[in-house]
Amino acid sequence: MTQEEKQNLLKFACYIEKTLNPNYILSYMKGWLSDEDVEKIRVEGEKGPTAAAKLFLQIFVNLTEDGWFLEFLESLKEAGYSGLHEAICSWDFQMIEKLENPRQLLKRIGPSLRDIDPEKLHPVLSDCILDQEWEEIIQVKRNKGKGASALKLADCLYRSDKVHWPKTFQLALEQENYGDIAEVWDFKDGDPCDATDFEMTGDDEDSCTVDINFHYTEDAQAANYSENSCSSLCSPAEPCQRSTYFPKEARSYQNELAQPALSGKNTIICAPTGSGKTFVSLMICDHHLRNRPAGKKGKVVFLATKVPVYEQQKKVFQEHFERTGFTVAGICGETAAETPVAMVIEENDITVMTPQILVNCLSDRTLPSLSMFTLMIFDECHNTTGNHPYNVLMSKYLDLKFEQAATPLPQIVGLTASLGVGSAKNLEDTIEHICTVCATLSAQVISTVKENIKDLEEVVYKPQKSIKLIGKRPESRFVDIISHMMSETEKLARKVYPLDTLSHIKSRSFGTQKYEQWIVEVQKRCSVLQLPDKEKESRICRALFIYTEHLRKYNETLIINEDARTQDALAYLKDFFENIKSVGFDEIEKKLASSFEDKLPEMNAISQDESNDNPKLEEITFILEEEYRLKPQTRSILFVKTRALAAALKNWIEESPQLRHLRPDVLMGRGKRNQNTGMTLPNQKGVLDSFRSNGDSKMLIATSVADEGIDIAQCNLVLLYEYIGNVIKMIQVRGRGRAKDSKCILVTSESERAETEKNNMLKEKMMNKAIENLQKWDEATLAQKINDLQMKQKQKQDSKKKVSPQKPKAGSQKLLCRKCKRFACVSEDIRVIEGAHHTVIDNNFRQCYITRPHENTKGYGNFQKQCKLYCGECQHDWGITVKYMNLDDLPIIKVESFIVEDIVSGMQRHFRKWKEVHFAMKAFAIEEMSG
Repeated sequence: MTQEEKQNLLKFACYIEKTLNPNYILSYMKGWLSDEDVEKIRVEGEKGPTAAAKLFLQIFVNLTEDGWFLEFLESLKEAGYSGLHEAICSWDFQMIEKLENPRQLLKRIGPSLRDIDPEKLHPVLSDCILDQEWEEIIQVKRNKGKGASALKLADCLYRSDKVHWPKTFQLALEQENYGDIAEVWDFKDGDPCDATDFEMTGDDEDSCTVDINFHYTEDAQAANYSENSCSSLCSPAEPCQRSTYFPKEARSYQNELAQPALSGKNTIICAPTGSGKTFVSLMICDHHLRNRPAGKKGKVVFLATKVPVYEQQKKVFQEHFERTGFTVAGICGETAAETPVAMVIEENDITVMTPQILVNCLSDRTLPSLSMFTLMIFDECHNTTGNHPYNVLMSKYLDLKFEQAATPLPQIVGLTASLGVGSAKNLEDTIEHICTVCATLSAQVISTVKENIKDLEEVVYKPQKSIKLIGKRPESRFVDIISHMMSETEKLARKVYPLDTLSHIKSRSFGTQKYEQWIVEVQKRCSVLQLPDKEKESRICRALFIYTEHLRKYNETLIINEDARTQDALAYLKDFFENIKSVGFDEIEKKLASSFEDKLPEMNAISQDESNDNPKLEEITFILEEEYRLKPQTRSILFVKTRALAAALKNWIEESPQLRHLRPDVLMGRGKRNQNTGMTLPNQKGVLDSFRSNGDSKMLIATSVADEGIDIAQCNLVLLYEYIGNVIKMIQVRGRGRAKDSKCILVTSESERAETEKNNMLKEKMMNKAIENLQKWDEATLAQKINDLQMKQKQKQDSKKKVSPQKPKAGSQKLLCRKCKRFACVSEDIRVIEGAHHTVIDNNFRQCYITRPHENTKGYGNFQKQCKLYCGECQHDWGITVKYMNLDDLPIIKVESFIVEDIVSGMQRHFRKWKEVHFAMKAFAIEEMSG
């Protein structure tokens, strides 16, 4: 080891000590250590891995033998410390240093992580944590329970050297439906990774959404396949074998739906759930590829917003085209990073993919433009709004259309069950809304079934819709007790910090969704709370997370109690406290648990008192008894708002003498903090397979996972228990009842919900009338309307590109170090270089920072990196210095390292990106640097 390497190792020791657990590399390094040293390190490890790593480094840097340093590097590589290995090889710890903020946030939100099940996150997080760590996490779960293993996972993530772990953790949380924690974590954008490295999540991509939607083969589509075809649903014990596809004739209404697209027109196909729109899209693809002009090859992309839908449609397309000579490939978020996307698209006739990948590839120039495709099919095309990837793609389409008129454009086909009405209140506005959707998708025609209605009605049965308004549950002593505990918990939280300053929601009631929104907002604000006293800041944030997590559970308990039995609501709360107890209390949790234990005997007595039975459940019992008395073969779906409520209602039905014969199954999303909820993908498929095949279960209790795309032809009763949405959601949910003479009943105690549902039914009629009116327009009139709307859309797009929002003049803000609050500069002295980089021209700024040589002095553009820039007080990373033009050591600062304080009001704000700041900055002029 050279003297320089030794000095560097000591200089960067703090990063190594925070990351390395020596126990994982000792076996590789034993040849360099005495047994006594190994034992010392193991003993020190009982204090924690940081202490062990510190001793480990002390021992090694004092070795006089040559060769140990290379062995150390090799050991890091073998053990899986790829990030640390790379940092030491280049002596550049910038990427590991960027993990400091997410590490601190992880410490803050610790109390809210106990309900995570690490095993569910493992498939996504597997490459963020060492194999040995995963083994330890599983062992902790077996010995001490899920809560303890979740904290072990957090410890391992805290020490992870993988630069992408914060965003991968975000992805895992969202994919496994830990939505509340994901809201607080919120590392999708910016720090510490570039957002384009990963596929978009949230509402845009259901690879990681709160409820996972399945799209199984629709009734009419199934009729287009031979009886030898394998069902799209297989039981978990019997994996699907690849089926042999034998095409049958399309139904008359399917030919009608396809006709405009077959003639080459941009088309929106609007047809009911269950009508076989996927089969129609296969017909269109096949025709498109077989009827290309001589010498011009077709290139098709089929876009599906949800990963399960993507998987299903990819399989359908592959089976359809495997005998035709046309090739099909699939790309989704899970495979995109390792896939040569451009090559896959180039070498296949049809590519099935999720839209965010296509957006990313166009943005980073992996793909040149949409003109490389000849046909684009948008599944669930009503999503083409706002910031959805569909809308981003069509914005690029619009740019091509108006800016490169000679460039060939792909044909567009959209598939949907409902175009909705937007915010329209009358027919005229509804027509305008639908025209806007058509303009967004550049559609020339809306294709619906008009001539072959009878043929459609033989396949798709429209359930009879009704509303059952029932009485609310009377107030009870149980509600009073929980509400009192919530009030007391809020009081304790306010003693720690003025709670109401952390949320704009002032009016909220216990046991409501609004209260849940308030908790989410408080936790999010708390995560970026800045106080001069860092220890106090950490203490306050941790306490607030504990209090708000308890408030969340109390709130969910009240929601369950309103719609289910008190005993099920109480069981939910008991599970929460048992889980905390298995991990170990801190002082705050002990006090809250003691308060709960004091009230538990009374709550137990209330939950067993028959006079407290829920009258809402009596109404549900009456409806189900009547339906099954008249039709014993009835098969029903009961839609509910939450997974916890689904589990509670399952318990109630199984214990009800009148209803236990229904043997209900539950269908819900793939993850939930509570260990009794959440389903794996095979379990979901197994439940649906059993229900569809006339198994023992006559009822499904489902969350919104089942409200779109699931085919259950035998279902003839849909109950919506306090469950509503907009007109599009209503049509999709109602479509679950596919059997002849089926019913769809909204059961609610809220007159507002009943009114909303009635309005949705009226809006559906208004939407259908608007479509009928538009279909009567002559082609030229509609084309002119679409073109006018597109011109407006294009102007709006261009104005967003050219005009930045007007910001107030600089001069009234000062920048403080985010870590120690030391003054750095005023905003008036900040200049923008080449529209993207920010420097400070005040010479006094140089007294505020120190520099260290940058080990990775790569150049980029007109800049050459020179040094790292640190706060002179606390060594917090402020940015870099560069050589620019003839200027040496020009400071380039990053706004995320600072707090922006208003000089007049004293208000402080934190920004992750310069584009977010609320003050104006002047462009850089070299003349200003003459001094």
